[in-house]
Amino acid sequence: MTTSNTLSVDALDVLFRKARTQNAWLDRPVTDDDVRALYDLLKFGPTSMNTTPARFVFLRTPEAKARLLPALAPGNVDKTRAAPVCAIVGYDRRFHDQLSTLFPHRPDASAIFEGKPELIETTAFRNGSLQGAYLIIAARALGLDCGPMSGFDAKKVNDEFFPDGNVAVNFLCNLGYGDSEKVLDRLPRLSFEQACTLL
Repeated sequence: MTTSNTLSVDALDVLFRKARTQNAWLDRPVTDDDVRALYDLLKFGPTSMNTTPARFVFLRTPEAKARLLPALAPGNVDKTRAAPVCAIVGYDRRFHDQLSTLFPHRPDASAIFEGKPELIETTAFRNGSLQGAYLIIAARALGLDCGPMSGFDAKKVNDEFFPDGNVAVNFLCNLGYGDSEKVLDRLPRLSFEQACTLL
């Protein structure tokens, strides 16, 4: 499959085939400008009705990360402390308050969600997850490595960083420049026949 818009083999390797989840980090900073550039790229990824419910908290300082560490599973503590940045990827249950701006051709769009908590939760979580994936792809495209993580107490994270209850954590992602000598062996993937159905 090749078109004029197809990325190069090298670019696809950077984004997918040679990209690895990082668990150890080089002592190399990620600047505020880097973080802004990351968001300015990932924000263009599609979401349904342009809901864009993801909310990102970028923990850059030891003091900020210290607030997160008590919520982490033990195996995630040291690598998060060492990472230049840890992104809390959350989703906003009041995303529809922004739809008059984000989806202006449908002025009544927010009414679709008002009073429908199950629809709100499903829409926010699904589209926030998409945006979390865009974060990873955008970071790799900009030369950063990623270490996405589960392994945390969601209630503790929410109580500490999202106390008003409108935003909830989805997952965490360490960002920086990984130590390639400490990457684990690549794990197997399912084959096309195992994972896909052609109808």
